[in-house]
Amino acid sequence: MSSHHIVRDDQEPALIIANGAECSKELLGQLLEWSPLVIVLDSAMNRVMELGIKVDVLLGDFDRDFDPEYYKSQQYPLEIVHTPDQDKTDLEKAFEYLIDRKIPAVNVIWATGRRADHTITNITNIVRFRDKLKIVLLDDHSKVFLLSQKFEKWYPAGTPLSLIPIGKVSGISSKNLKYQLNDDELTIGYRTGSSNEALADGVVLIEHKEGDLLMMECFD
Repeated sequence: MSSHHIVRDDQEPALIIANGAECSKELLGQLLEWSPLVIVLDSAMNRVMELGIKVDVLLGDFDRDFDPEYYKSQQYPLEIVHTPDQDKTDLEKAFEYLIDRKIPAVNVIWATGRRADHTITNITNIVRFRDKLKIVLLDDHSKVFLLSQKFEKWYPAGTPLSLIPIGKVSGISSKNLKYQLNDDELTIGYRTGSSNEALADGVVLIEHKEGDLLMMECFD
């Protein structure tokens, strides 16, 4: 392994495969190609094994019908992390595992779709890790991540962008959005910045003063 490759590994996000709806093989392949560490949550392992993916860590609370040791015989080396704490989701426990290992960033797939409660929880819970782990949730239609107080990124004109406040977010201003925000306030359930879009090819700027604001880049 060349030293160049090791540097690349340090910078690339880990990958968590959760237990929701599967994404396309293309997206999965792109993420697996550079991921230095693959974590699978609980019984998603059955589906992952069928796809022939090499897994590094199997994490979950493993109910009595689930035999994690079986997978050790199928995949070597495989680290098994048993996390029986009922107050946290397996996804949150996986985030904590990465923070403990000083891994700075992670992509998460199969975390949306299927059950609505899991989807909402998985999307909203990423805010509590804001200072410890850079988290991106991906599926075939969207990419979700937390915005820093000043966010700038180049987008093609017409890219669908939704701003989702977790709770209340105040002092939001934007440049190069179709529906501009000017020191505005968004509140989950009442007023969100859903279905906006980049106005022209170029940098979209979004600033906010207080609160947790998620960006959802969407593609149909």
